[in-house]
Amino acid sequence: MNPGASRSDSPRSAALGIDARRSFGGLIPLIDDPDVRDIMLHAVAGKGELWVDRGRGAEIVEGWESPAAELRKLAVALIAAGGRHLDELNPIADVRLGDAIRVHAVLAPVAVAGTAISIRLPAQRAQSLDDLVRSGSCSHRVARLLTESVVGRRNLLVTGGAGSGKTTLLSALLSLVPGHQRLLTIEDVAELRPDHRHHIALESRQPNIEGAGEVSLDRLLREALRMRPDRIVLGECRGAEIATLLAALNTGHEGGAGTLHANGIEDVPARLEALGTLAGLSPEMLARQATVLDLIVHVSREGGVHRVSQLGRLRVGSRGTLEVATRAAEAY
Repeated sequence: MNPGASRSDSPRSAALGIDARRSFGGLIPLIDDPDVRDIMLHAVAGKGELWVDRGRGAEIVEGWESPAAELRKLAVALIAAGGRHLDELNPIADVRLGDAIRVHAVLAPVAVAGTAISIRLPAQRAQSLDDLVRSGSCSHRVARLLTESVVGRRNLLVTGGAGSGKTTLLSALLSLVPGHQRLLTIEDVAELRPDHRHHIALESRQPNIEGAGEVSLDRLLREALRMRPDRIVLGECRGAEIATLLAALNTGHEGGAGTLHANGIEDVPARLEALGTLAGLSPEMLARQATVLDLIVHVSREGGVHRVSQLGRLRVGSRGTLEVATRAAEAY
């Protein structure tokens, strides 16, 4: 089993290094609370506030406060524990700590009122597709369709809004990839945790304080093509690297996947066109390439539950641009 795919029920903090544990300090009980999904800290009027999300939306922790200066120190320490730097020249950073704990931090003056820290916590046990069916995330019929799609090497794009469960679903689907196939995942911050014996995780790197050493998603995609992949997965499509991914899928690398931020499945063509523009692709060129994506799986968060709400297929419309034909998941 891949080390990042641990299904242990041990506390999340057990996988943290010494520097990360020391930096989190009094937040460790929240890190280890299995019900907590997100921890958010930000400065307001010179003082720090603490908010948590246990699946019911963000709730303030009454009685907790911290000087804004201490909040800034916390942000710098957490980012440093992840091997990156946060300062006036680089006021925004994103790191992975322990077993897929994601920390994002923004310093003032970019964060106008003061430091803002967002901590995304993974499930303590990586969820399988069967787990998602039991929790109501999708029906048995949809699960069978998704399983057949993965095993049949169809190219998948998982879409949804922030916090809708895209990464959780994609990890579960990637766990269905046959074990003899070489699975390469590429992310800004490694969060995918498929239960797969031949999983290679690649993570981008920001430049150092001298502006050197950057390793972009696009470069990682190009390098992945030289690593004898059976499956290539882009954790989040959000820039010009979409062109490299589509080119790879169009030249024989079947069974690939990725996620895309979109509030509704109807927004997917416009989102892809916007990313294609960053790569110098016209809407018409993008449409011809993007139809290699065989299935769009849209997830949404309703009442604290993540659900596969719609399925769709991309097609070239009468004007030569991208369209999506959709179907409600309940129809399956």
